[in-house]
Amino acid sequence: MASTLQLNLPIPDSLAQDRSKQLSQLIQQKIEQTGGWIDFATFMHMALYTPAIGYYSGGALKFADNQKGGGDFVTAPQISPLFARTLAKQAAQVLSETKGGGLVSSILELGAGTGKLAADLLLELQFLQQLPQHYYILEVSGYLRQIQLETIRKLPSELCARVVWLDSLPNDFVGFIFGNEVLDSISVHLVGTTQQGLIERGVTFNEGFVWQDKPLAAGKLQDEVSTHSLPIDYLTESCPAAIALIKSLASSLKKGVILMIDYGFGAAEYYHPQRNTGTLMCHYQHYAHSNPLIYVGLQDITAHVNFTAITAAGVSLDLSLAGYCNQASFLMSCGLLEILSETSPNNIAAYAPLAAATHKLLSPAEMGELFKVIALSKDFDSPLIGFKSGDKAHML
Repeated sequence: MASTLQLNLPIPDSLAQDRSKQLSQLIQQKIEQTGGWIDFATFMHMALYTPAIGYYSGGALKFADNQKGGGDFVTAPQISPLFARTLAKQAAQVLSETKGGGLVSSILELGAGTGKLAADLLLELQFLQQLPQHYYILEVSGYLRQIQLETIRKLPSELCARVVWLDSLPNDFVGFIFGNEVLDSISVHLVGTTQQGLIERGVTFNEGFVWQDKPLAAGKLQDEVSTHSLPIDYLTESCPAAIALIKSLASSLKKGVILMIDYGFGAAEYYHPQRNTGTLMCHYQHYAHSNPLIYVGLQDITAHVNFTAITAAGVSLDLSLAGYCNQASFLMSCGLLEILSETSPNNIAAYAPLAAATHKLLSPAEMGELFKVIALSKDFDSPLIGFKSGDKAHML
């Protein structure tokens, strides 16, 4: 595994190093308490979500601003309000068609980042005259909740009043549930094949965190890996927690649509023979690398999404697959180019940044192809406008 020197990553400041050291000591204690080894899912969860000092729970800037820079990575909502304005078209359709008959329709956003997407969506839905009864946010990070609150407070009071933070999923939810880059940050297990049999890759401590493989115990992880006929010396990820989340959302949803936007593949591509080192990636100050055992708590750790497994989880609890396509197709079907055309190209100052953002959102070389959009529905039969073209359901 590459060292920080070989990776040539920026050196954290002293406060960040102290926080990382504190978190590393907690993880080391966890390793000692469990016999000298923890699975990677435990390591990843502690690195990202330990209260106050985990990556998403600490106070450092995560999300880069498209104009100001900074942070560790850029998400679509930070690139331009165009993303939210386009997504609002899909949300508006679901809200319109799920209200009535004594039902009120709301939005539930999972992991709302800085709150910018929520704010931009509410403004656009107000313009479209399709405001939700409530705009719920389910956020596990207390730090990000505070950032979101500060963002939402800048909205008009009638919009602020609709935003409610939740600690758990609601019952009998009606409306539109969505998450943008949520599934990729859920903790994964690392599993693989060797000449000796199936293994699970975990973490031990020896003057620093190091990898250690163990025979894969009998159970659901072993059953999953065994179904894919993987070649020898193949490492991949399994994410039972993402499956559990989708099943929880299915149980929560009474009527409406669940829509998730993230980078990933269907199973055939996810387990392609050439993808033999998996998809695990880390993001630190706009450097992407594959070593999660360094800068603990100071870098994002992600894995691509297996959308076939996500679909199967939803269908197992009576959800229907309502659409699956790449981000470019979804945004264009929802009218991104029409929204862009509202600004004259002759107005260079206004048009140029919008055109640049559109390129980043749609280009196959940027976010357009790698990011996928999947929709699962319950008691909702109308075709979703975001999936009018570019259907990739056959790849699931």
